[in-house]
Amino acid sequence: MNKPVLIRHKGQQIFYIDFEGLRTKEEFEENIGYCKQYIRNQPKGSVVALTNMQGMHFNKDVRDQISDFISGNKDYMKYSAVYGISGLLRVVYNGVTRLTGRDVRAFETKDQALEWLTSKHEVNV
Repeated sequence: MNKPVLIRHKGQQIFYIDFEGLRTKEEFEENIGYCKQYIRNQPKGSVVALTNMQGMHFNKDVRDQISDFISGNKDYMKYSAVYGISGLLRVVYNGVTRLTGRDVRAFETKDQALEWLTSKHEVNV
């Protein structure tokens, strides 16, 4: 199980969500449950998050879970980025972000995403 963790990059605390390789509805439910517990207990507009979506399985159930998750977190997020999405997953991801009204930036690599997240922090210090 890929439990979410807090990481630090260039002095910025980042909530790291790891969906890598998740395949079943139950795995997503458990992971998203941990994430909700943390995110929705933080001050509104304070969470900086990075999500790894490499190699995750995607179907309608997962899409619906992630859509509800992203939408429900909107008030708590400051900046969000994802990496590891390609092909059909990118198409579905773009639809979900449009549907939820969230600005979650997508990057090819973890390093690119971390650099963007920390550059946003540097601008707003």
